[in-house]
Order: sequence, then structure tokens, then C-alpha cells
Amino acid sequence: MSTDDKADAAASSADMKRKFREALDKKNATHREGQAHLDGDSSVHGTHGAVTKREFRRKSG
Repeated sequence: MSTDDKADAAASSADMKRKFREALDKKNATHREGQAHLDGDSSVHGTHGAVTKREFRRKSG
């Protein structure tokens, strides 16, 4: 491998890293555009099921 081949490989590697970094930044930017939830109120209310009174029975015998 000559020095030109090594330089081309390094430039190609740096270019590939730059492209991947740009794609990752673009992806992360779209994920961060959601709601800020600054009101502090959750959209989930009443998560528990039906509450029944527990019945305890003595063991006979």
C-alpha cells in the first residue's frame, strides 16, 4: 500500500464518519421535537383495576 492509498483510505474513513454523524444528528433532532410536558399532568389516570374488599376465612378442622 502506498502513501496515496493510505491517505485515500483515511479520507474515505473520515468522510464516512462525517456522513454517519450527520445522519445521527438528524435522527436525534427529530426525536427531540416532542412535547415538553411542562404542565406536569400525565395523560394516564385511574390505572388501578376494580378494588374489592378482601375476605379472610378461618381454616376449619
